[in-house]
Amino acid sequence: MGSGLSWWLGFGSIEDPPIVPQVRKPSRGVLIAIILAAILAAGMIWRWRAAEVSIVLPQRGPVAEVVYATGIVEPRKWAKVVSLQRRRIIEMCDCEGKAVRKGEVLARLDDLEERSALIELEARANRLKEDAERMRGLVERNVTSRVTYDDKLTQIREWEARIEAQRSRLLDLELRAPMDGVVLKRDSEVGEIAGTGLNDVLFWIGEPKPLRITAEVNEEDIVKVKPGQKILLRHDGFPDGALSATIDAITPKGDATSKTFRVYFSLPDDTPLKIGMSVEANIIVRENPAALVVPVDAIIDGHVFVVKDGRLVRRPVKTGIKSARAVEIVSGLNSGEAFVVPAASTMQDGQRVRIKGPAAQ
Repeated sequence: MGSGLSWWLGFGSIEDPPIVPQVRKPSRGVLIAIILAAILAAGMIWRWRAAEVSIVLPQRGPVAEVVYATGIVEPRKWAKVVSLQRRRIIEMCDCEGKAVRKGEVLARLDDLEERSALIELEARANRLKEDAERMRGLVERNVTSRVTYDDKLTQIREWEARIEAQRSRLLDLELRAPMDGVVLKRDSEVGEIAGTGLNDVLFWIGEPKPLRITAEVNEEDIVKVKPGQKILLRHDGFPDGALSATIDAITPKGDATSKTFRVYFSLPDDTPLKIGMSVEANIIVRENPAALVVPVDAIIDGHVFVVKDGRLVRRPVKTGIKSARAVEIVSGLNSGEAFVVPAASTMQDGQRVRIKGPAAQ
């Protein structure tokens, strides 16, 4: 009872509460030092821990430097037949794919106006000739002067010249084959208007063989290209076939707008390519059939990395021919010496590494 009363009055309790000691918080400077030490320790661990790398041996094999180009298959000898006047087509030959001779009429344009003008000119000339014939008799009888007769003859020659010019205009409305060959394509029909710009070329005439490719090469690559170089061609229609060509000629002047030079490729007579096909070309400008090669991503700034005693060694190398995937090693790396691939710009000389994969054994 007394103890309960004492607890009630606040003088004491059945069990006094435990006394909690006060813990002193570390100062701000101590906390900063601890954080800096942790960061330094983490950096040292990251710096000295062994990174995993893969190594391979260089290979012996072919390597080639190529220049890319695109081109169109065309006959070596061919010509276009165009209309010099804007006229309606009234006649066309059914000759597409057929052989024609030089001078053969392929199409005729509307010439009604020109023929009417020719008839009028010829009638006028005939009238002058009749007048000149009568005047000749008068001259013989001394009725008129010789000068008047000569003037009439001059008028006749003038009108005859006009007649020849008009006949030439009529011939211009007959479109003829400019060479012996095959009509490769006919691009208009009777009733259409020729000479509008849309249908300027009415016929393509050429020899089906031999063929060549007219290609465009960028001006920065043209200095590497020379006649006689081999070319590997690609066309989606022949995914499994090896198509080849050789450089025949290079145009002396480039195009300042497109910054390209025109290059002509010779095709073999047995090529499966057709006239008008577009192809992609890899011009082989340099090649080595038995080069010591490494992947492109193994070289950084003219160096490769090899592994010695668990550390990277930065090795300068002299390179040669470079293709899209491989680089020729001329010196600086032996054929039996493994190197790191891929190399990274973060790799450093002397860095600890661990070889992963079967080579780690």
